[in-house]
Amino acid sequence: MPQRRKGHSPAEPVDSSDPHSLLAYIGPHLAWLKARGWGEDGLWTRRADLVELCRWCADRGVERPGDLSRVVLDLYQRYLSQRPKADGSPLSPQTQGKKLMAVVRYCRWLIRERLLAVDPSAELEMPRRQLRLPKAVLTLDEMERILALPDVSTPLGLRNRAILETLYSTAMRRSELRKLHLDDLQLNRGVIFIRQGKGAKDRFVPVGERATAWITKYLRESRPQLETPASGRVVFLSANGDQIAPAYLTELVATIMKLAGIEKTGSCHLLRHTAATLMLEGGADIRFIQQMLGHADISTTQIYTHVNREHLKKIYDKHHPRA
Repeated sequence: MPQRRKGHSPAEPVDSSDPHSLLAYIGPHLAWLKARGWGEDGLWTRRADLVELCRWCADRGVERPGDLSRVVLDLYQRYLSQRPKADGSPLSPQTQGKKLMAVVRYCRWLIRERLLAVDPSAELEMPRRQLRLPKAVLTLDEMERILALPDVSTPLGLRNRAILETLYSTAMRRSELRKLHLDDLQLNRGVIFIRQGKGAKDRFVPVGERATAWITKYLRESRPQLETPASGRVVFLSANGDQIAPAYLTELVATIMKLAGIEKTGSCHLLRHTAATLMLEGGADIRFIQQMLGHADISTTQIYTHVNREHLKKIYDKHHPRA
């Protein structure tokens, strides 16, 4: 799989000895997507999915666009259904579907560029999506223990508290928090602007008063100590003064959860799940939660209605005289 390299674009050429191979056309395809508003995270994922396709094809003598056929793609779909992840578990139907959609879009682009005459992906059937509930959701008490853990007397501790408060208050994605710029903060209006979120879509998310206070304190006291001439306008900085790496954020939240004595699995996305679930339990409308989370499809947000049903069932079992 292609690795993200600092300072490199996902749309750069892919190493290939044949300039007319399926592998070589990945770069121009991604450049085309980038020109139409695709974000860096989405492009890196698409690059990895297409490199996997092209290398699988090359191992079977399918190296140029004209070599693609419906039979080849049917076999590739079967391969995805049987390919294990690093931990040995199978790819979920959602992941298989995303990888197959990368193939479909690539074939359509190849036709657009007149590199293919017939679309071999036209009759691909996507796997049925499964409703997957969050594996865990934090309670209000657990969330407060997590928030209280960082040592806010240090620059990094104060930054960590501001990060946790922001994730919990806004339910934004890890990738969205990493890319926040100072210009995106409209704290006096109680909102944060998410620029080019998932699907390259912009949105505003509300931010609570407590999170606003911690972000403001971080910006005033901690960020100036972390900032370097190369920091730019990124809000949350690493110890070296640059943008925080995705893996670092994941490890940071997971470590704080462990230190807080919480054994539930999850990290940044668990805070997002928790915020959405607690809002729904508090009476928030599902459409509001959809807009806040940046879901394109209401069906994605509706997993939280199932979580809420579990909450209601517990209340029923505890309080109903006939339960």
